[in-house]
Order: sequence, then C-alpha cells, then structure tokens
Amino acid sequence: MNKQANALCSMTMNNHARIFAAVEAGGTKFAVAIGNERGEILCQERFPTADPVATLAATVSRVRALATPHGELAAIGVGCFGPVQLDPRSEQYGFIGRTPKAGWSSTDVAGTLARAFGVPVGFDTDTNAAALAEHRWGGARDVTSFVYLTIGTGIGGGVIVDGAPIHGLMHPEVGHIYPRRHPLDAKFPGVCPFHGDCLEGLASGSAINARSGALLRELDAAHPQWEIEADYLGQLCAQLIVTVSPLRIVMGGGVMTQWRLLPMIRDRTGHWLGGYIEREQILTGLERYIIAPQLGENAGVLGALALALDAAARRG
Repeated sequence: MNKQANALCSMTMNNHARIFAAVEAGGTKFAVAIGNERGEILCQERFPTADPVATLAATVSRVRALATPHGELAAIGVGCFGPVQLDPRSEQYGFIGRTPKAGWSSTDVAGTLARAFGVPVGFDTDTNAAALAEHRWGGARDVTSFVYLTIGTGIGGGVIVDGAPIHGLMHPEVGHIYPRRHPLDAKFPGVCPFHGDCLEGLASGSAINARSGALLRELDAAHPQWEIEADYLGQLCAQLIVTVSPLRIVMGGGVMTQWRLLPMIRDRTGHWLGGYIEREQILTGLERYIIAPQLGENAGVLGALALALDAAARRG
C-alpha cells in the first residue's frame, strides 16, 4: 500500500463478509474506502485527483487492493463532483457534465467502475452523498428534510426531502446562484469560468484565494475577507430557507473548518431574512439550526458507502 496515501485500515479480516466500496470523487482528491453493512469504514486511502484516465485507473486498482483481504464486494457507491447526469434513463448516466475541472467533462465514472467489477454502482453528487451520510449517521438523523452545504474549492449543496436526495432536471447547484454584492467586494470579478460572480465565483475557497492571495485560515481575524465570506454564505442560507424550507442546514467543506465563521454566518442569515420567518429555529435557535457536520471529513466517504448499501438493496 502506498504509504504516502492517507491509508487507514482495520486489522479485522473476514473473507466471508459482504463488503462495499465507497468512492468520494472530489475535484482535488479521491477517497477510496471499504465498509460493511453496519456503516463502518474498514479501510481507506486518499490520493490527489489527476487526469481522468489515471485517476480512475488508480481508483480501480485501490478498490481491488483494499477489498481483497476483507470479503466479497457487493456494490460500489460513488459521490462525485459535478455537475453529473443522474437520470438512469440517459445514455450519459454516471457521467460528469460540463465541469470547471479541466479535462473531466464527459467522463464516465459510474460505467468505468461497473465494467471493472461487475457489481451494482450507486451514483450521486458528492454533496448529496454527504447529505445522505449526515441524515443516516450524523447531525441530521432527527429531521426528514435538510440541506447539506460544502464550502471548499467550489460550493455545492445536497437537498434531502423525506430521507432522499432531490433529483429533478439535474440536481441542485446552489453554488451558482447570484448573491447581492458586498459593499467591500464591488470590483472582484469572480472566478467561476461559466458565470464569473455567482456564489461559487465569489465565496468558494478558490475565490478567497484569488481575492486575498491567501487561504481564509491565513488571514487575520480583522481582515475584511471574513465579513465578505460570512455575508455571502448568510445570503445562501437565507435563500435556501425561503425556497427549500429545510428543517436544518449543515455546513461542511474546507472553508468551514474555520469555526469562527459559523456564528458570523448565522448572524448574516438572520440579517438577510429580515424577521420574515417567524419560527423558533430562526428567531432563537440558529445555533442549532445552522450547524457543522457531525461526521467531519468522513461525511463524503460515508455518503458513498450509503450509496453502495442502497445500490445493493435495490439489486436484492
């Protein structure tokens, strides 16, 4: 096993157990894990995302290597960066669409893994997968509908209603709505290659770095970037509340590891709602309504495991 990869393996091996592969396909890194029917991760590796051919070949190789000591592979789940095609009637089902990630547009992710292993493949967006994990094992176990947001290199959102992710014309792309410009941010053009100054173009980790020349964690607490970021993400939460009406909002991703940002976002959410929503969760309970993920960095890979479990259940 490559020691430079982030490899976490259990010592328990049972060659008769059914096991499931989980693939968190991110624009910056991939995570490959083996889990069981109880939702436990037995073994995991992480490696940087390269070009599609090399990355998917590495994924197949790592799944084989990690699965072999543990049992029979029953299904694979993939939570993938997007946009992706989720309509199983489409010839492009399981493909990545027109993504800002160079070279990855029209990549057949689900089909590649299905052909390599001959098992069911559950496929969804990375944010929908993380949302499923938080609903099944994390901070949204007690609600039937909620939104999971990931604020990292890009911005994405998974919307769960009655325990299942929304799939419509495609899937929610909340990172590409247009916020009102913050007064301190009037001249920044944005970094989204499709829309320029959409939310992802203004508030993603990539936008923070392009605007300030640094990561958020490297900036002094008095730097205006904190105020700008909190305002844009507060606008996002407010718009989701008045459109989707979730029972909770869970905010994860690399940018959100800066915990001082979360109270600032709650404050700006209240500001942008303007007193319109008269519910206890908004008026006095925002610290319990807009929360950090309970599963932390494992939300994505556990979400992919949930997709694998569900794919196996559908197959019977």
